[in-house]
Amino acid sequence: MTNSRRAVFLDHPSLDLGDLDLSPLRACFSELQLFAQTTADQVIERLKGATVAISNKILIDADAIAASPELKLILITATGTNNVDLVAARAHGITVCNCQGYGTPSVAQHTIMLLLNLATRLADYQKAVGEGRWQQAKQFCLLDYPIVELQGKTLGLLGHGELGGAVARLAEAFGMRVLLGQIPGRPARPDRLPLDELLPQIDALTLHCPLNEHTRHFIGTRELASMKPGAFVVNTARGGLI
Repeated sequence: MTNSRRAVFLDHPSLDLGDLDLSPLRACFSELQLFAQTTADQVIERLKGATVAISNKILIDADAIAASPELKLILITATGTNNVDLVAARAHGITVCNCQGYGTPSVAQHTIMLLLNLATRLADYQKAVGEGRWQQAKQFCLLDYPIVELQGKTLGLLGHGELGGAVARLAEAFGMRVLLGQIPGRPARPDRLPLDELLPQIDALTLHCPLNEHTRHFIGTRELASMKPGAFVVNTARGGLI
């Protein structure tokens, strides 16, 4: 990347809260313009004259791409690229790059935290304590909400890349059995179970796959109904998967 290029960051605070050194990034460009937020009707105007667009969650659609003839590179400061029209970018010769493996420990930890929250009914007990119900309990503790031990339970993973693999290792450390599911649109693999085989036998499901034309809403009413009563679903990927 030469420093004769102009770049725009459409939602800069989504990455930087004021503690990030942007000097290496600035050194790549002749100009780096930072925007706190960009609305849908501002995208085309802000991309004018830019050769590089940087975005976390701002949508860069086909119209914006067509109206930006100088645009050569779109950098996504996240893993998912569903906020970019990849077909339009390819048609206009624009390279789209995402970030891989940048937050693996924190995302894996967050996934397990959510799973533990569900298994221990943490939110329910926290509310009960705040209402004084623990102190009022006739027993030595409050037993209103049954909890689930993860040891011996089966976790289904949809997505076993950088993030899914890290979650699998943490789940196994809790004594869980891990099964891998087949993601729609990908070649079948012998170590991946089809959804109709995976879902009925797992106690929890975590999602770590991209949102695209194959995976949008691929977990729906039928799939959820096929799971065990009381099974958990944790989605730290994209909401549109469900």
